[in-house]
This record gives sequence, C-alpha cells and structure tokens, in this order.
Amino acid sequence: RSSDLEGPRYKVHENGTLEIVDVWTEDAGFYTCWATNSLGNDTTSGMLEVRAATRIVHPPEDLVIKRSNTAQLKCHAVYDSAFKRDFELSWKKDGEEIYVDQTENDRIFIEDDILQIINVDEDDEGTYTCVARTPLDSVMAEAKLTVLDVPESPEGLELSDSQDRSIRLTWKPGNSRNSPITEFIVEYEDNLFEAGRWHPRTTVSGNETSVLLHLSPYMNYQFRVSALNRVGKSKPSAPSKRYLTKSAVPEKNPINVKGEGTEPHNMRISWEPLKPIDWNGPGLKYQVSWRQKEAENPWNHSTVNKHHHIVDNTPTFVPYDIKVQALNDVGPGPEPKIATGYSGEDLPEDAPMNVALEVMNSTVIKVTWSEVQKEKIRGHLEGYKIVYWKIKSLLERRKRHLEKHVLTFSGERSHGMVPGLEPYSKYRLAVMVFNRKGNGPESAPIHFDTPEGVPEQPAFLRIAGIAKDAVTLMWGPPIKPNGILIGYLLQYQLINDTDEIGSLKAINITNSTVTKLTVSDLDTSSKYKFYLSACTKAGPGKLITEEGITVMEGAYAGIHGGISTQGWFIGLMCAIALLTLILLIACFIKRNKGGKYSVKDKEDARADPETQPMKEETFGEYSDNEDRPLKGSQQSLTEDVKPTGSDDSLAKYGEGGSEGQFNEDGSFIGQYSGNKENGAVDGNESSTATSPVNA
Repeated sequence: RSSDLEGPRYKVHENGTLEIVDVWTEDAGFYTCWATNSLGNDTTSGMLEVRAATRIVHPPEDLVIKRSNTAQLKCHAVYDSAFKRDFELSWKKDGEEIYVDQTENDRIFIEDDILQIINVDEDDEGTYTCVARTPLDSVMAEAKLTVLDVPESPEGLELSDSQDRSIRLTWKPGNSRNSPITEFIVEYEDNLFEAGRWHPRTTVSGNETSVLLHLSPYMNYQFRVSALNRVGKSKPSAPSKRYLTKSAVPEKNPINVKGEGTEPHNMRISWEPLKPIDWNGPGLKYQVSWRQKEAENPWNHSTVNKHHHIVDNTPTFVPYDIKVQALNDVGPGPEPKIATGYSGEDLPEDAPMNVALEVMNSTVIKVTWSEVQKEKIRGHLEGYKIVYWKIKSLLERRKRHLEKHVLTFSGERSHGMVPGLEPYSKYRLAVMVFNRKGNGPESAPIHFDTPEGVPEQPAFLRIAGIAKDAVTLMWGPPIKPNGILIGYLLQYQLINDTDEIGSLKAINITNSTVTKLTVSDLDTSSKYKFYLSACTKAGPGKLITEEGITVMEGAYAGIHGGISTQGWFIGLMCAIALLTLILLIACFIKRNKGGKYSVKDKEDARADPETQPMKEETFGEYSDNEDRPLKGSQQSLTEDVKPTGSDDSLAKYGEGGSEGQFNEDGSFIGQYSGNKENGAVDGNESSTATSPVNA
C-alpha cells in the first residue's frame, strides 16, 4: 500500500507475515513488503482481493408431515457475484450427500433452492443439511424432517385374573410414529356363534396398557387391540389366547312381542330373537304363553326354538294376554312382561245406519251416518268410505252408468263432505266401514239430485257484422249449462286505446234460444269490448269476451248506402264504358284517314266525373283487419258488477246468500253503474274472463 500499515487490525509476524484482522472491502489493493539487512534491502508486492462472504439468508425449517404427503425444504443463500459461475448448493441427509437419480421412480427433486420429497415415508425422516459453497468459502444450515404415521400395532397380549364373568387383558404399545397414542380399541371374537367376526368391546385411554373386561356366559372369547393417534388407527394386534366362559341362565327376554292374526281364527305371536351374546348357554328356546284377555282362563304354553308361534281356533278379533320367556339348558330366564295381542280380523258384519245427506250447494253435499258397533267391525277400525256415482244429468232422458267414486275418511267418523259433484245431476250414494281385513257391506243406497249451478262459458262469441253505430254478435250455448238456461247477460263498454274507459252497460236476454244480437247506439269508429255469460236460476256463469270496432261515417256509406252497389248503376257504367270504347275506335279510324276534329269534340268525349264509378279510396276507412278482434286490456269490475263464477265451492258455503240477480220471472234485477275509472283493457278473441271491465 502507499502508506505504512498502523493500527490494531494489522500485525506483522517475525517471519514477515502480515495479518489483517476484520478485513474490510477497503483493505483490497497492492501490498509491498520491505526487507533490510547489513547487506542491503529487497521488496516484494502482492495483490489482495476482498470478496463478500457466502451467507444462507433463509435456512430450511423443521418440518412435521404426515406419511404419503409431499415435503418441501427451502434454502436460500447469497454470495459474491464474482463466484456466480462457481456457486454450488447441495443437500445432505444425516451427513450423506443426496444424489438425485433421474429414474421414473424418483421421489426426490432438487430445483433451484428447494428440496422436494414426494410421498414421504418413515425412511425419509432425519436431519437435512443445506450446503452453500464457493471456491472461497462454504456455509451450512440444517432442518429436521419428522414423519407422522399411524401407530404400530400393540403386541404381547396376555390374559390374567380370570373369573367366571371377567378377565384382565394386558398389552404393550407399539411405536407411536411421532404422534401420541390417544386411545386403544379392544375387540372380541367368539367362535361358538360368529367365528371370524370381530365386535368392538371397549376403548381405553392412550396411557393405559391393560383393562378388566366383563364377559358373557357361554362364549369362547379371543381379543385383539388397535392403537389410535391423530393420524389414524393402527392395524390390529395378533389375537390373544381363547377364553371360554361358563354357561348360565338367560338374563334377557325377547322384545317387540306382538300378536296378530293372519286368518279370522288364528293369532300369530312373534318377537325379536335374542342375540347370541345373550343366550348364556346351549339349547336356547322360547316359552310362549297366551290366554284370552279379561277372562279367568289358565295360561296356555308352548316351547319353540324359532321366533314365532301360531295359535289356531281362536274367536275372531279377540284380545289376548301374551308373553315370551327365554330358556336354555341351564334354566329359564327372568319373568317376561305381558303384552296384548289380537286374533285375526274378518270383514265387518254391519253397514252404517241412518245415512242421510244435506245438499250444501250444486257441487257439495254433507253425508252423516251412525257409527258401526265395535264388535260388528270385527277388526281394527280403519275408517269409513263413501261410495257415490252419477246416474245421469237431469237435462238428459237416458241414464249413463259411470264409474264409482270412493272417498275415504280415517278413524272414528260420523260424517263427511263430498265435493266435486256435477250440478243438476242425479246421483246414488252408499256408506261402508272398513278394517285391516277389508270393506264391510254397503248401506242402503240413497238417491239425490244436485241443484242447478251457474253455467260454463258460452261455446264461442264472434263479431257477425259491424256498422257505423252497431255491432252484431253471434254465440253458441255453453257445452255444460249445469241447469236449465233462462237467458244470457251481455255487457259491453268502450275501450278505445286511451286512458278513458267507457261505462259498463248491460243487456238482459231472457230468451235462452237467442244466439244472435245487434248492439246499437254505439259511437262511430270506436272500439268496444263485449262480455257474455249464460244464466240459470243459480245466476250468470263464466264470461267469454270479444272485441269489435264500428266504422266511420263515410266508410259506412260506401259499404251500405253508395250507389255503386246498385244494379242500375252498374248497368249504366257498363253502357258508358261500351260507348267510350266505340268512340275510341271511331277516332282511331278517322285519324288513320287523316281527318281532324275540334277540341270541343275531345271534351265531349270525356266522361262526366259524376258518372264515374267510385274509386276504391272510398273504402279506405274499412279493411279486413277491422273484422278481427282488437287487443285491449281488462280490469275488474267495481262492486256494482259482481263476479259471475260458480258459488259452489265449500269455502263460500255458510257465508249467507248472495244478492238476488233475477226476479221471479227470470229477469235480472242487478244494476250496473256507469262510473268511469282509468285503466287499459286487454282481451283475446273468445277469451274467458271472470268479470267484465267496469269504468
């Protein structure tokens, strides 16, 4: 260097070696050494280069991972840029260099600064060292990889402290595989009844290695143990030696004891059989006992080795006391509980009496009856059935036998509602009781007629003709009149495409044979909506709607009042046309001859405009489109015009009679208001509506 080296960081040894402590980057440079003696002096120089030390800034971290998962260890190092091509990062496991073989079964990969191990197992567990190396220096960092797995199976099972009904089981736990054992699961197998089938017996805390097991009589036990940690359950241990317990009487009796008949004169007693672990000894059987209930009869007994018994020659549907007791070769079990059973059912003997009905409206009736006595039902009462069928419509002469309808009412009942009947029809009805065996006899049939109801909507409604102030309507009677038709109710209102809707007007048609009507006194060139309903004594029925438009004054004259439609006018026009043709031919001939004629002749040859036929523009205000119904919108009526649908639903029954809509001679007495309200009217050709739009 150009200056002498002084300071605590520099030290010159006796042999001339220069030592620099705590080297800085600024220490780089040429260094010269002077040597002097009596013979003279000498110098030598050398270059000192200072490089940054290699450092691991992100060392790998200890990792705990479950078996079969993927482990990743990351090691990030920094080094002097001068060693960019010479830097090397390598890994060791437990001090041994890791070499990555490029085979298809490779599980270990090194990419940049990451070591990845796929599908780890217990052999991958250990200490992993990351080595960062340059030609100048090297540094290392290590991390521990811990692999978690299910425990190893317990071993060394031993039986001790044997008693008639207990024994102690002891074992040694296996390796916990880096996850503490939380519990042990003890299972048993018995080769007397279910050889090879293991059943759970008990669980023991993970810090216990023995358990006192309570046993059942007459079982040839062997046991095995499994360990459980947070990863999962180990494989079971090898089985213990077998241990045969002594026989004893049964300690339980069958459950779910039932008595039910399969035929009118028997009773099948059944139960849920005991499990083998509850037999307690060889030769298991069942003692079945029965006696008629509420009678001082002795018990009847039968011993069987199956899980049901049939008692024959019993009265029909009689209650019995029944019980079932387990017994084996050692003796009987405890005294069983008494259950109630019934002998077999038969079809009911009697039909319901005092059957009557009340007509609620044209589609609903209420049927009442007296309940059948219990002893006549001869079984468990399931309910009652109402059987009814339509004989014919009262509008027809001949009878039509249609299919029967059945309504079922469960449990104890003495009445029922029958909905969905057809108005103005003749019906027949009967009632019967039924049990689990089947139906009893039907009661004596009752005939009844349903009253008239409101009709269905007319079959169709069409515009048959239009004029400047009138529209002619045509319709068909309803397919289902539901009574005797007494007329029609026709309502209409102005529905021009504005917010103003005309008042609703009504026409009562008291002749039921009328199917065509002209509505007059309408506004010219206006759009109207018509609502038509058929009527019986029950009132007006469902609506059908149609829309029509009147024509303009001039168009109406062109259609009905113009002379162009008269025969004499047509003949005159034909004559004028013929004369004009003759005149043109004559002029043509004269012109070819070179002759001339005056301007007056030309003008005389022209036809009088008033004698010309009317141009088609005269009919410009009328087109085929005006014969078609125009779309509008529909709103509900005010309270002055009520819906005309059927009042036959059950929901409306009992709410009081509605206001009369006809007087005694069949004419309507309802009034329709002429108030106006805003709203658009929408309707489709021959569409059904529940009420007309009222303004």
